[in-house]
Amino acid sequence: MERKDFGVSVLMPCLNEEKTIGACIEAAKRFLSEHQLEGEVLVADNGSTDNSAKIAKRLGAKVVCVPETGYGNALLAGIKAAEYPLVIFADCDGSYNFLEIKPFYDTLVEGADMVIGNRSLGGIERDAMPWLHRYAGVPFLSRLGRILYGAPVHDFHCGLRAVRKEAVLSLGLCTTQMEFASEMIVKAVKGGLKVKEIPCRLYKDKRGGKSHLRTFRDGMRHLLFL
Repeated sequence: MERKDFGVSVLMPCLNEEKTIGACIEAAKRFLSEHQLEGEVLVADNGSTDNSAKIAKRLGAKVVCVPETGYGNALLAGIKAAEYPLVIFADCDGSYNFLEIKPFYDTLVEGADMVIGNRSLGGIERDAMPWLHRYAGVPFLSRLGRILYGAPVHDFHCGLRAVRKEAVLSLGLCTTQMEFASEMIVKAVKGGLKVKEIPCRLYKDKRGGKSHLRTFRDGMRHLLFL
């Protein structure tokens, strides 16, 4: 196989992340450099009104403007725009360390089609996840997904994931908001893709502002989708 067959696009969905996006991009670039990987850093900007896009461009990231609002819209547009066949994505609010994504890359290279992080296995920094999410919402919805679809995943909502671009685009993903995270897993399992779950560490959001996640609204979106 050619070197480009193992190339990776590091994708970051973005909405007003000017406080943290610079550090995330620098970490992603360092990841590619340290491991001598052919790749790119890609930002799917979902209508930021701050300097996020300007910072990303200045640091050499490829920026894709996604006017249709929603987590699902941003990620799907970013995956479609990825230059390389392997795509690793995570939020750019500092809750994931892009220097720690090599196991996700390796698991794809070893043959997986989709790799989901498990934050409980990897460790959750103090105050990084609300109590209700950690001990009620995530376990309940993840268990429901396993019961209904046989998904080999215990953390349906982890934001750090890796996919084979061609495989994930074959699934016909169509949800536009936070439930996109559940749709990916469900359709991957139903479509016969090889799904793996590996540990990852969750850090406290470093933006210092209000989270984009809305507990009951987004939780209900996941529940209704399942």
